[in-house]
Amino acid sequence: MSTALDNRIEKHLQTLLSRYPSLVCCQESIIKAYQLIEQSYISGNKLLVAGNGGSAADSEHIVGELMKSFKLPRPIDPTIASNCKNIDPELGGIMAQHLQGTLPAIALTGHLGLSTAYMNDCVPELVFAQQMLGFGQAGDTFLAISTSGNSKNIIYAAIVAKAKGLKIIGLTGSKPSRLAELADVCIQVPETETYKIQELHLPVYHSLCIMLEDRFFGQTSL
Repeated sequence: MSTALDNRIEKHLQTLLSRYPSLVCCQESIIKAYQLIEQSYISGNKLLVAGNGGSAADSEHIVGELMKSFKLPRPIDPTIASNCKNIDPELGGIMAQHLQGTLPAIALTGHLGLSTAYMNDCVPELVFAQQMLGFGQAGDTFLAISTSGNSKNIIYAAIVAKAKGLKIIGLTGSKPSRLAELADVCIQVPETETYKIQELHLPVYHSLCIMLEDRFFGQTSL
């Protein structure tokens, strides 16, 4: 590998590539995408995700894997657990036992009231850009999912993200696209039909989520 990875993280990547050999061509871009998100989390920042249709569902799926336990136990910060118990011993004890550590992530697809109000009152294609303006901060990462790489609402959001100092990861198909041009790294899976692209997007983002969870909640060695 041209870019060094922690042995645990590299193992997850190799598992992905052994199960989906066609993704070998995406190896370097997957590594770079992982490292961008990892750095955002190290810096105390967050991940923003958006897509349309099936990619909107993928956006919600990704956030679900990051905001709660995916494969590993995620105990919460002992200080927070202790503070909750001090505030209310009974309820705090329940929270200390059952709340899970989180990797902060927001799906821009999930705010129905805001989205419908904005699309009704303003320019519909700017709906994700408006949310990026409000949620995005320098140091965050934007995971932009578009099978074509040319979805206008995703491109508008990527432009705002770039203007605000976010890092951008594109997740697309193999064809050249505007998103690939804007992104700091673009994972271009080797398919051109929408459903086939989506079929490869899922193992890619599952692998990224597993890698991130192991990095921040895993053991020090395998």
